[in-house]
Amino acid sequence: MTQPLRIAMIGAGFMGAAHSQGWRVAPRFFDLPLAPEMSVLVGRDIARTRAAADTWGWLESATDWREVIHRSDIDVVDIVTPGDSHAEIAIAALAAGKHVICEKPLANTVDEARRMAEAAAAASASGIRSMVGFTYRRLPATTFARDLVAAGRLGDIRQVRAEYLQDWLSDAEAPLTWRLQKDRAGSGALGDIGAHAVDLTEFMTGQRVTRVAGILETIVAERPVLASSSGLSGSAGTERGSVTVDDLALFTGRLESGALASFEASRFRLGRKNALRIEIAGSLGSLSFDLESPNELQFYDATAPSTEQGFRRILVTEPEHPYVAAWWPTGHMLGYEHGFSHQAKDFVEAVAAGTAATPSFADGLHVQEVLDAVARSSESEGVWTGVDADLAAARAADRAFAAS
Repeated sequence: MTQPLRIAMIGAGFMGAAHSQGWRVAPRFFDLPLAPEMSVLVGRDIARTRAAADTWGWLESATDWREVIHRSDIDVVDIVTPGDSHAEIAIAALAAGKHVICEKPLANTVDEARRMAEAAAAASASGIRSMVGFTYRRLPATTFARDLVAAGRLGDIRQVRAEYLQDWLSDAEAPLTWRLQKDRAGSGALGDIGAHAVDLTEFMTGQRVTRVAGILETIVAERPVLASSSGLSGSAGTERGSVTVDDLALFTGRLESGALASFEASRFRLGRKNALRIEIAGSLGSLSFDLESPNELQFYDATAPSTEQGFRRILVTEPEHPYVAAWWPTGHMLGYEHGFSHQAKDFVEAVAAGTAATPSFADGLHVQEVLDAVARSSESEGVWTGVDADLAAARAADRAFAAS
């Protein structure tokens, strides 16, 4: 019998449902070296958490995460709470000897993310694995795009355009929720969806962002406050509260090779429901991915005869494509939820093999540094700002640059 890997998940909202699907389905399609067991779901409200546990297939429910992470019958802690609690839970879980998955962005601040990365590095010496949940890396199309770039099919990377566009906040009377409060979410469109655009660009190109110049904008400054004191459910009342995060982030980035990348993250782009779009242009070709067509890549081969040039559609559903062989016959589509099954698969395999899981907390820290640099650039009216692991030094450099 395969040894069980007992999971405790902390958080029972939208991402809780997505991660639950991943844990439940992965061992039924992939031959895993350990058997994920959905042991405990932890939430704040006992009745709602119990109902969610029953719906999603968790064996138990609880409301005290501190007690759960110290249980001897728990091996993995999966964190899907708002960003303001990520650091406290992850660091405590790692100290308790638990493997940890934490949803993106890793934390609300660089300082929190650094403490998490340091805790993960220390725990790794004892065989404890950690991963940040940038799930879009695990779509067959995005992984195959990474493989094409790594194989040199695009030649030297010259330019990248990355944008993550949604419209669910375009109604100015939509209620004020935790995602619109800086103390809970850390940032708005920048951290919520811009983090995905940054990570996926770096994953697909194999290059990190080193400098940025950008601007953040809050389009709707006040919204109705929910009647529920939790801020997570209930109807909107007459009271209005301030939106303390950005609605729109626009920035330019410089990659390690010197190539330029443009980024946009918006939750106000009417008609775009979940459009994470990456286009990479090189010296030998280009490729384009759009999450609203998740099983496809558009590929342009500049080495083909002029009579045959033009973008062509690659349907990423063949058994030879990443992850696909475990699923359906050729041409049958995969969806949003499959990335979470692939994430569970990859994490279980890393734990069993004793190898590093990716993206690591160090990778999550780097993305947090990029987000922080964008925010600092915006405060300085869009000046070029370095992505620096030494935040104090980076801020000093920014001040010196602005004074020059």
